[in-house]
Amino acid sequence: MATPPITVKEIVSLTSCGINPQCISFTNLTMESENFICVRETGVANSVIIVDMASPAQPMKRPITADSALMNPVSKVIALKAAVAGTTQDHLQIFNIEMKSKMKSHQMPESVEFWRWISPDMIGIVTNSSVYHWSMEGDAAPRKMFDRTENLAGNQIISYRASEDMQWFTLVGIAPGNPARPALVKGNMQLYSVAQSRSQALEAHAAAFATHLVAGNTAKSHVVAFAQRMVQPDGSISSKLHVIELGAQAGQSPFQKRQAELFFPPDFVDDFPVSMHISEKYGVIYVVTKNGLLFVYDLETATAVYRNKVSNDPIFIACGSPSSGGIYVVNRRGQVLLINLNEPAVVPFISGQLSNVELAMSLAQRGNLPGAEALVTPKFELLFSQGDFKAAAELAADSPKGALRTRETIAKFQAVPAQPGQNSPLLQYFGICLQRGKLNAFETLELSRLVLSQNKKVLLDTWMAEDKLECSEELGDMLQNVDPDMALRVWIKARANNKVVATLAGKGEFEKMGKYCEMANFKPDYSYLLQSTLMSNPQGAVNIAIQIGNQSPPPLDFNAVADLFLQRNMIREATSFLLEVLKKDLPEQAALQTKVLEINLVTFPNVADAILGQGKLTHYDRPRIAQLCEKAGLYMRALQHYVEVSDLKRCCVNTHSIDPAALIEWFGTLSREWALECVKELLISNQRQNLQIVVNVCKEYTEQLTADSIITLLEEHKSAEGLFYYLGSLVATSEDPDVHFRYIESAAKTGQIKEVERVTRESSFYDPEKAKVFLMEMDLPDARPLINVCDRFDFVPELTTHLYQKKLLRYIEGYVQKVNPSNAPLVVGALLDQECDEDFIKNLILSVRSLLPVGPLVEEVGKRNRLKMLTPFLEHLVSEGSTDPSVHNALGMILIDSNSNPEHFLTTNEHYDSKVIGKYCEKRDPNLACVAYKRGNCDFELVDCTNKNSLFKLQSRYVVERMDHDLWAHVLNDENAHRRQLIDQVVSTALPESKNPEQVSVTVKAFMTAEMPQELIELLEKIVLQNSAFSNNPNLQNLLILTAIKADKTRVMDYVNRLDAFNGPEVGEIAVGNELYEEAFAIFKKFDLHVDAMKVLLDSIESIDRGSEYAAKVDLPDVWSQLAKAQLALDVGAAVASYIKAQDGADYNAVIDVAKKCNDYEALVKYLVMVRKKVKEARVDTELCYAYARINSLGELEEFIMTPNAASRETVGERCFSEGLYEAAKVMFTADSNWARLSSTLVKLLRYQEAVDAARKANQTKTWKEVCFACVDCEQWRLAQLCGLQIIVQADELEEVSLYYQSRGRFPELLSLMEAGVGLERAHMGIFTELGILYARHRPEKLMEHLKLFSTRINIPRLIRSCEEMAAWKELSFLYIAYDEYDNAAGVMMEHPDAWEHVSFKDVCVKVANVEVYYKALNFYLQDHPTKLNDLLTVLTPRIDHTRVVDLMRKAGHLPLLKPYLSAVQNCNLNAVNDAVNELCIEEEDFQGLRNSIDLYDNFDQMSLAFRCEKHDLLEFRRIASYIYQKNLRWKQSVELSKKDRLFKDAMEAAAQSGDRTIAEELLNFFVADRNRECFAACLYTCYDLLRADIVCELAWTNGLIDFAMPFMIQVLRDYTGKVDSLVEDKKDRNDERVAAEKEAVEQQMNQNLYAQLLPAALPAPGMDSTGGTFVPGTIPPRGMAGYGSDSISPGGYMPQQQGYF
Repeated sequence: MATPPITVKEIVSLTSCGINPQCISFTNLTMESENFICVRETGVANSVIIVDMASPAQPMKRPITADSALMNPVSKVIALKAAVAGTTQDHLQIFNIEMKSKMKSHQMPESVEFWRWISPDMIGIVTNSSVYHWSMEGDAAPRKMFDRTENLAGNQIISYRASEDMQWFTLVGIAPGNPARPALVKGNMQLYSVAQSRSQALEAHAAAFATHLVAGNTAKSHVVAFAQRMVQPDGSISSKLHVIELGAQAGQSPFQKRQAELFFPPDFVDDFPVSMHISEKYGVIYVVTKNGLLFVYDLETATAVYRNKVSNDPIFIACGSPSSGGIYVVNRRGQVLLINLNEPAVVPFISGQLSNVELAMSLAQRGNLPGAEALVTPKFELLFSQGDFKAAAELAADSPKGALRTRETIAKFQAVPAQPGQNSPLLQYFGICLQRGKLNAFETLELSRLVLSQNKKVLLDTWMAEDKLECSEELGDMLQNVDPDMALRVWIKARANNKVVATLAGKGEFEKMGKYCEMANFKPDYSYLLQSTLMSNPQGAVNIAIQIGNQSPPPLDFNAVADLFLQRNMIREATSFLLEVLKKDLPEQAALQTKVLEINLVTFPNVADAILGQGKLTHYDRPRIAQLCEKAGLYMRALQHYVEVSDLKRCCVNTHSIDPAALIEWFGTLSREWALECVKELLISNQRQNLQIVVNVCKEYTEQLTADSIITLLEEHKSAEGLFYYLGSLVATSEDPDVHFRYIESAAKTGQIKEVERVTRESSFYDPEKAKVFLMEMDLPDARPLINVCDRFDFVPELTTHLYQKKLLRYIEGYVQKVNPSNAPLVVGALLDQECDEDFIKNLILSVRSLLPVGPLVEEVGKRNRLKMLTPFLEHLVSEGSTDPSVHNALGMILIDSNSNPEHFLTTNEHYDSKVIGKYCEKRDPNLACVAYKRGNCDFELVDCTNKNSLFKLQSRYVVERMDHDLWAHVLNDENAHRRQLIDQVVSTALPESKNPEQVSVTVKAFMTAEMPQELIELLEKIVLQNSAFSNNPNLQNLLILTAIKADKTRVMDYVNRLDAFNGPEVGEIAVGNELYEEAFAIFKKFDLHVDAMKVLLDSIESIDRGSEYAAKVDLPDVWSQLAKAQLALDVGAAVASYIKAQDGADYNAVIDVAKKCNDYEALVKYLVMVRKKVKEARVDTELCYAYARINSLGELEEFIMTPNAASRETVGERCFSEGLYEAAKVMFTADSNWARLSSTLVKLLRYQEAVDAARKANQTKTWKEVCFACVDCEQWRLAQLCGLQIIVQADELEEVSLYYQSRGRFPELLSLMEAGVGLERAHMGIFTELGILYARHRPEKLMEHLKLFSTRINIPRLIRSCEEMAAWKELSFLYIAYDEYDNAAGVMMEHPDAWEHVSFKDVCVKVANVEVYYKALNFYLQDHPTKLNDLLTVLTPRIDHTRVVDLMRKAGHLPLLKPYLSAVQNCNLNAVNDAVNELCIEEEDFQGLRNSIDLYDNFDQMSLAFRCEKHDLLEFRRIASYIYQKNLRWKQSVELSKKDRLFKDAMEAAAQSGDRTIAEELLNFFVADRNRECFAACLYTCYDLLRADIVCELAWTNGLIDFAMPFMIQVLRDYTGKVDSLVEDKKDRNDERVAAEKEAVEQQMNQNLYAQLLPAALPAPGMDSTGGTFVPGTIPPRGMAGYGSDSISPGGYMPQQQGYF
C-alpha cells in the first residue's frame, strides 16, 4: 500500500482543555495564526480562553465579556469587540496581555460584521458597507479602504485576506444557495486593487494570495487562487480552482493562468470550500471543505496532488502554518488538526501513483524534498551524454537535497575538455551553483583550488563575504600560505579548533583565543602552548595561564603552572597568574595563596603588602605569613596575622614603623582584654612617645574598652595629662556624671582653669554636689567655676555664705549684678542670715533695681520679718511708674498690716493681684477679702470665702449679678453643702431685687441646667403667678408648663386653665409626647386646632365614638378625612361613608388594599366611582374593572370598558384568569385583543374550536402548544394536529410535542402528525429525524424507504443511536455510510450478516480510515465468504500491508487461496510476498514460475530458498539453488552443486563469473581427474581470463592433454606478443618527445637573453608580472593567465560571455 503524501495529526483537543463544546463554533472561536487559538465562553460568567499552541495543555483564561476576540498572530496582544448598548455601534479595543495595559480603543460608527488580523500590526474591519484598516501602532482611527460590492449584500462574511505587499485584498462571503440546490450555499468574492482603486465581483467560496518565482524571472509574481462551486444553468454543479497573476510586471515573464477541476465525490454534493491556504515552503494549495474534505494542488501548474477526507466532523476554521508548510484546521468536535505534506512520501507518490515525474521533480526542487534522487540521476546522465552540460549543471545545482552535488559530478565535469571559445563545463557548473546559493564543502575546495591557481584570491574574498562558500579545515589549509587571516576565518567557521588556537597563540592574540575556546567549548593542549610561549611572550603566557585558570575544571594544575614561571625567575608573571586564579578565594586554594604571599614577601615586600591590603585572599597560612611580615618590617601586617597576645605586644611597640591610623584601626580587631594589654604595653615602653596613640586608641574604642577601664589604666600610670585628653573627647558626648567630674578634676589639676570654667558652665551631667565640694576644697584663684556650679544647681545660699566667709564680697556683687540678678533675693536672704550690714544689702538691692524680682525678694524678706526695710525701695519703684503687681501687693500688705485705710487702697488701686491680697486678707478681715475678690472677679475664691464665713446674701447677690454659667454650675452642684442656703437667698432676696431680664434669664437657665425642677417651679411661680414684671412673659409661661409636665403633671391642667400667653401648638405636642392626652386635647381645643384635637382623640385616646361626635360637631372635611382613615382598618363601609362626606380620594391605594383584604367590593365600587370624578389614575380604573368582575356585574363592566378609561385590561384579565373568573377574563382579553390569553381562557371554558381560532390570531408557539396539549388531552385529534403542525416547524419545540404524545401512548396520532409535517414548506431536519426515530421504534418497515428519501435532511448521529437500540442493522449501516463513518458501517456489516452485501461492503471498505478494519474484513471473508476474498483484496490492494496479509493467511493455513492476489502485488517486491510466491511455486513444483520470481524480485530470504531447493528432488530446483548461490556470490557452493549434479556447463559459467582463479583451477583439476577431456577444453575457453598458462601447460603435459590445451596456448602467445609491441612503440614516442622538448627549451632561453639585451637598462624585462613570475616568449603561458587556456578567469570574477560568477 502506497504511503499517503499527507499527514494528519491531532495537536490538541479543545474539549480536553476544559473548553465548553458549545463554544467551539465560527462565532466563538478564532485562530489568526499557528500560535494562538482564542475562544469566547458565554454563560453565567463570560470569559476568554487563549490556547498557546506552544503549550496547549495550559490555556490562559481571563474574565472578559466581548462579542469577539482576536489574538495577534505573533504576540500576546488581543483585540476585543463589544456592542455599545442601545446603539448599532461597536467599541473596539486592543490590549497587551503581558504588560496588562490598553494599547488602543475606538468606537465604530456602525456595526462590525467581520474582522481579523491581516498582518501582525494591522486589523481588517468589515462593516455592512465598507472595509477599514486599523493599525495597532500610534493613535490613528481606522482608515476606510474600499466599499463592499453589491454581490456581497446580505452575505455572511467568512474571510478577508491581504496580499504580501498590501496592494490586493479579497473579501469572501456566503449566502443562501440556488433554489434548485438550497443545501449548497453560494460563495461571493470581492477582489480589490489598491493601485487601481477598483473592485471586481466574483463567485468564490475561498481565496488566498501567494508569491511565485517564474523560471527566468528575477522578481516573484503575485498570484491569487480562489475556489468556486456553483450551480450551472443546466442544474449541474461546477467546481473550479483558478490561479491567476495580479499586476504583471514589465520585463518579466507572465505567470500562466491556471484552472483545474475540484472533484467532489458523490457523497459531498452539497459540500463547499471554507478555507484556502498556500504553502510558500512547498508551493502547494490546500483547500478545505466544510465536511472535512482536503484538496492539495500544485500552485505552479494547478495540478491535483491529493484528495481525501481528513475529518469526520465539520470544519469551520483553518489557518496556515508557515513554520511547517502545512495548515491547521479546527472541527466542531474541538480537534485541532495539523495537515502537512509527508515529505518522504510526496515525491514517490506523485511519480508513482500519479505518474507525473515532472511535477514530482518540480515539487522536490521547490520544497527540497527527498525521494527525487532516482528521478534526477537518469535525466542528468541523459543530458550529460547529449553534451548539454549547461542543462546538466542546472539540473545538478537544483537537485533536491543536493543529490547530484557530489564529488562524482565534479569529476564528470572535470573530465570534459573545454571547447575553444567557450567556458569549460566545470566553470559553468560552479557559476550556476553560486547563482543558486551556497557551495558545499568539496565544491568549495575544487573552486578555491582553481581560483588560487590563477592567483585571483579576491574572488574568494567576495564569495566569503557573500557566504557562498562552505568553510572546512581543508580549505583553511589551502589558504594558509596565501592569506593567513582568511585561513583563520575559514578555520573558525569550520570549527578547526586546534588550528585556530595555534594560529591565535602564534599571533599573540590570547584574549581572542580564550574567547574562541569558550565559545567553541574546546580544550586545547595548554601545557604545550604555555611552555612554547613563556620565553617569547611572557605576558602572553600569563594570559594563557589565566585562561587555564578560568576553566572548570582547569586542564592543568595551578601549582605546576606557577612553578613553570618560578623556574624561569618570572616572579611578577607568576604573581599575576596566581592572583587571577585565586580571585574566587576558595578554601582548597590555601596552599597557593600562601605560596604567592611567600614569594613576594621574600622578594617584593611592597607587592605582598598590596596583595594583603586588597583582602581578597583569606585562606593562606596566617602564622607563617605573620612571621614573614615581621621579618620584612611589615609590622602592621604581622599584627593583623598574629593570634597570640605575646606576639602582638612584641610587634605593637614598633610605633615608629607603623602608620598610626592603621595601628588605631587594628586595635579595633582585638578583644577587650588584649587591647588593654597592648595599651598598657605602649604606656610602659615609652609613655611620652606613645601617649598620643594611646589616647587616640582609647578615644576610638571607648565602647569596647569601657571608659572605667581606660580611666583606671591611666590613673594607675599617673597620666593626668592622658586622662585630661582622653576625657576631653568623651565630655561632649558622654552623659556619665563621673566622666564629667573626673574631667573637671583633671583639668583643675593640670591648671586648665578656663576648661574648668567652660565645663562647669556648659555641662549638665556632672554631680553638682561633688563638684561644689571639690571646687570649694581646691580654693581656685578664680571663683567663676564655683559660681557656675552654684548658680546652675541652686546652691546660691551656700555660694553666698562661702564667698561672704572668704571675704569675696566683690564676687557677690558681680554675681548679683552681672551673672544672675534674679537670684538676688536668695543672696539677700543668705546675707540677712549671716547678719550682714543692712546698708550693704540696701546698696546691693538698689544696684540691681528693676532687674531684681520683687516677689521673691518680698517673700525672702517677709520670712525674716524685715518687710518694712523694703518700703523706700517699693515707693521708689512706684514713683518710677512701676505697675508690677508684686510691688503693689507688697505695698498693700504693708497698708493692711498698718491698717492705713486699706478699703481705699483695695478699691482704687488697679495693679495689685486680687487673689494674693484677698488670700492675705481672709484671716485678717473677710469683708476686705470679698472686696478684693469681687474687684478681680475671683468667683471661686469669693464663694469659698463667703461659705466659710456664712455670707450667703452677699454670695447670692454676687452670683445673680455675675451672670456666669460656670459660676452657677459651681454653686448649684449637688456636692455644694451650702446650696440650699444660697437658693433661699436667691429666691427671697437677690432675684426679686433684680430688674434686669437677662439676670432672670440666666438664673432660670442655671436652674434648668442643674436639673432642679421643683426649685425651678418654685422660682417661676414667684415670678409668673405673683404679678411681677415678668408675669406675662410667654417664654416663662411655656417654661412653667413644660417644667410641670416633666416634674409635677398634676399642676399642668391648672396652669393651662390659668395661663393664656403660652405657645399652644408646641406645648400641646409636648403634652402628647408625655402622654398627657386630655391636657393636650384641652390645649388644642382652647387654641381651635381641630385637626390636632381629632388626632389626639383617634391616635392617643383611641376613641372613635368621641371622634365621630367631635367631627359632627366641627363638620370640617379635614376632620372627616382623618376620621375616615381611622375607621378604615375597622369598618370599610363607615370609612367609605366618611371619605364620601370629606370628598377625599387621595387615599384610594389604601382603601383598595383594605377593601380587597376584606373582600368588600360593593363598598369599593361606590368609593372608586367617587374617586374617578376627582382622580384620573390607571389603578383606579383597573381596580374598578376588577371590582365589577368580582361582584359579577359583567354588564357594568362591558359598559365601563366601552367608555374612555385608563384601566390595564391585561392585568385585570390575568387576575380574573388566575382566580377562575373566565367569563370576565374573556371580556377583558377580547377587549384588549390579547389572542394568546384569550385562547387560554377559551380552553378553560372548553371552547376548543374558538381557542384554535384565537391561537391562529396570536400565532405564538406557547399558545399553539397550550391549545395542542389541551386538544390531545380531550382527544380532539384534528384540532391537535392543526396546532401541532404550527409547533413542530420550530426545531426547539419538536421534542416536547413528541414526548407529550408519547407519554400518553398516542403513537399513531404522533406518526400522522410527523408525516404531515414532512410535507410542510418549513420542514426542518428535526422533523425528518424524529419521524425516522418513530419509524424505527414503531414502523420499522417504513424506515429504509424514509432514509433513502431524506438521508440528507436527517440528523444522522441521533438516528444512529435509535437504530442501535432497535437493532435495525441494515438501516444502521446505511446511516453510517451516509455519515461517512465507514469504519462503523463495515463493523456493523461484519457483526450482523443481515446487513452485509458484497458490493456495498467493498465500497465501504476502501473508504475506512482505520486500517485495522481491512484485516478484520479479511478474517470475516475468510470465515464467511472465502470465494470472494480475492475480489475484496483487489480493491484493498493499494491500502493494505501485504506483509501482514501474508502472515495472516499463513497462520490461517489458507495461503494458496491468495495466489491471484499475491501475483498481482508481487511487483511491490516485498519480502513476505516473494517468500509466499516462492513457497507456492515449490509446493506446486512450478520451477519456471520460481525462476521468473527470482529474476524479477530479489527481496526474499535467498539462502533459505537455496537450501530448500538444494534438497529438492527435481533437478531444475537444484539448478535454481545453484543460480541463487551465484547471485549471492557463493561461487564455490554453486560450482560444487553443479558438479554434484554433473551440470558442467553451469559449473564452468559459475567459475568464469566468480573471477576467482582458485575456483577455476580447482574445476580444471576436477575435469582432469574425471578424464573429461571435452569439458577440460571447454573450461579453458570459458575461464580463459582466470587460468594461468604455466598451470595449464603443466596439467596438459602431465595428463596427455596437449592437443586439447593447444588452442589456449596459441591465444596466450598472441596476447603477449601484442603487449610487447605496444611497449616498444610507447618507448620510442617518449624518447622523441624528450628530445624535442630539450631543443625547444634551448631555443627559448636564447631568444629571451637576446631580447633582454635590446631593452633599456631602467625597464624591467617583459613578462614580469606583479607576483614576480617570469614569462618566456615562445613558451606555453602559465595556466590561469588572461587570454590563454580554457580555464581562465577574468579579474572581476566574471567570464566575458556569461552573466554570474563565470
